[in-house]
Amino acid sequence: MEDFKTITVTKGEKALEIHNPTSYSLIGMGAQGAVFQLSEDKCVKIYSDPVQAKMEEEALEAGKHLPFMPLVFETGPNYIVMEYFNAPTLKEYLRNCTYIPDSIVKKLLYILKELKQAKFTMIDAPLRHIFVVGNEELKVIDHVNAFKRIHPVPLKLLRDLKIILLKDSFLDQVKKLDPDTFNEWEDYFNQNSLDFRNIPVHSGGSGNGVKVDSAITQTLIGKGHQGAVYRVSEETCVKLYGKTEHANQEKMVLLSSQDLPFIPKVFETGPNYILMEYLLGPDLNTFLKKQSVLSEDITKRLLYILKTMEKSGFKQIDAPLRHIIVTKNGFKLVDHVYSFSREQKRPLELFKDLRERNFLDAFLEQVKAIDPGTYAEWTKTPIPLDENENTLV
Repeated sequence: MEDFKTITVTKGEKALEIHNPTSYSLIGMGAQGAVFQLSEDKCVKIYSDPVQAKMEEEALEAGKHLPFMPLVFETGPNYIVMEYFNAPTLKEYLRNCTYIPDSIVKKLLYILKELKQAKFTMIDAPLRHIFVVGNEELKVIDHVNAFKRIHPVPLKLLRDLKIILLKDSFLDQVKKLDPDTFNEWEDYFNQNSLDFRNIPVHSGGSGNGVKVDSAITQTLIGKGHQGAVYRVSEETCVKLYGKTEHANQEKMVLLSSQDLPFIPKVFETGPNYILMEYLLGPDLNTFLKKQSVLSEDITKRLLYILKTMEKSGFKQIDAPLRHIIVTKNGFKLVDHVYSFSREQKRPLELFKDLRERNFLDAFLEQVKAIDPGTYAEWTKTPIPLDENENTLV
């Protein structure tokens, strides 16, 4: 038998780096480590950080009496050999359901109550971490953050059920089966609603990010020079600005462009905030890290956004990869503070981002084939890729 201990998983600059001299198949990879199948009933999770290996080991030990936890066969400084489930995830199992079976609801409620009873602080599990084995028996994996993150209600579970249109069905049954738990969840969401209208945000000064109240418990999605974005609900987020002029600039762009499909929907605005739709999905930079080639479909989507911006009167024609969110409804472009005020004819930041992903040449070749006029306009003068280099394309 090969030695799985020869496999190494390390943190790379952009993603995990794996060296696997064995024939064991990689069956999963996340933020903490990678999972390899050892046999029909065993797999090994190898962690890039031994601290996280220890965290999950402690969680699995604390929950070893629970029937939905995977069995552990061996642990080491950076690995855990555990039970392998050759079964669909709950997300896959429920994919074509129009309602969630009450048998599943009862088992999910049981799991959540047992996690709470075992003193886990993460009373939650996304659908992809729950496997359906045998006679609808549920098994839950990935417990690294069991005692680190505080989820007194199943935020990720509810989010995932919302995406597959089963959240309402789930909550209706929870209300009938366990009204106390339902009321507890409802109270939590009511008490933790974000009163963003009265949150002070201060500019961090030249070159620095904004400063916000550290006591805010809501999820911080992102923070930059102009503002900070917080998750308000499953469907909304709010951007809070350090300067009212930045709020007014972005407000003008978003409100006048609500008919454009790549612009986030706006629900409310104020002197220093904009309440808009929460965009579920990775940014395009993260998405492209997992691609070996740049698809023509992505190039066409980017071209559409850039050309539409130009036709719609935008002055800053650019779409940095980190500002494009890949959602189930297509690409969405965020951060429009300077879209109407800065003059920029070519998407220079997009070019630099694509070059970093090694996709710039492919992108420009595809643009040349799809829209020769735009290609000629972009390349009639050298494209500056950094301070020290100009590249003629």
